[in-house]
Parts: sequence; C-alpha cells; structure tokens
Amino acid sequence: MTSTFPNISISTERLVLRPLDEDDVPALAEMMNDEQVAAWTDVPQPFTEEGARHWITEYAPAERTAGRGLDLAVTEFLTQRLVGIVQLTKTDWQIRSSELSYIIAPWARGEGYASEAALATAGWLFGDQKFERIEIRTPADNTASQQVAQKIGCISEGVLRNACIVHVRTEDGTWTDMRTDFIVWSLLPEDLEGAEEQLSDSRGFGAYADYSDWN
Repeated sequence: MTSTFPNISISTERLVLRPLDEDDVPALAEMMNDEQVAAWTDVPQPFTEEGARHWITEYAPAERTAGRGLDLAVTEFLTQRLVGIVQLTKTDWQIRSSELSYIIAPWARGEGYASEAALATAGWLFGDQKFERIEIRTPADNTASQQVAQKIGCISEGVLRNACIVHVRTEDGTWTDMRTDFIVWSLLPEDLEGAEEQLSDSRGFGAYADYSDWN
C-alpha cells in the first residue's frame, strides 16, 4: 500500500503552514506571476487563477493521495496572509526520503520566511514522519535559494551538470530556456542539531513550535 502524508498544520512563532484551500487562489496566482518565480521554476507563465484553482483542488490533493508529496500554504500567523508555498515531491517511502522546495511571495522576501518554513517542515518530517533524508536542488545561480539551504543546516553534496532549465527574458519580452547546473543539498536528522538555535538567534524567532493532523 502506498503511504501518504496527513493533512497537516505546522505552527511556528510567525507562520502557519497548512493545506492550500480555494481562498488562496488570488494570492497564489499573483505570487506565481512574479519574475523570480518565472525565472527559477517551471510554473506556467502567465499563471492564471484557473491554474491556481487546478493546483489547489486537483494537483495538490492527487500528489498527497498518491504518496508522491505534499503542498503546504505558508501564511503569516497574525494576518493569515499567504506568504509562500512549501512542497515535498519525489517522495520515496522505502528509504524515507523527499525533495523539498519553497517559493516566497516578492513582498515577503528578506524576512527569513523561507528558512523558517523549510526548517519547520524538516523538523516535522524527521520527527513525526520518521524520514531519514531531505534533498534540495538549487539552480547554480539562485543564491537566495542556496542561502536558505545553508541556513537550515543542509550539506552540499555536489553538482548535477547541465541538469536544470531556467528561464531568461529576451529582448522582445518573452521567456526563453537556458540550461544550467543543479547544486544538490541534503539534510539528515542529525544536521538539524543546532540549526534551529542558530536560525532563531539570527532572526529573533523560534524555528518550529507545534503541529497537528487535520485528518
């Protein structure tokens, strides 16, 4: 039988990570139309509200039910505003491994939200779900994403040469594909030791506090 993730809510001092719902459609569509999202991800451009609704009502539930992964909305605790997305994909239940990725809305960048959400997800995945490995892949020139991986304690394992496609604007304003390298990072349960304290000291918040199933 295929294993699946529960419908989970994870709370930190500043954030709540929860399942996406249809109220997130407008904010999700706006976030995904950002230039940086278009450059570093394969999210279709332009990203419509219809595409956001399909993601929330069909794609994300299917990924969770099939055991392939989990999509979580990252929201501010005080305002409940959507600040980003955390995804687990390519999950292997036999070796207890999953690939982690994160997207933060342009207005919320620079606040440490990506690191806080990623570390909270990792703590839950290692603690509650008993996983043994998280993998993060960052395009070679995406230094912001690499800094998040470093902050949460990831170890750089090497480079997958020419394995990534990013997108650049052409002179006529359209997007074109460009090949680059992937940097592969890994996080193991023992790597979290000290990462939470270091992140808390640098940003002034606790990394993760509580989680509960929504089954």
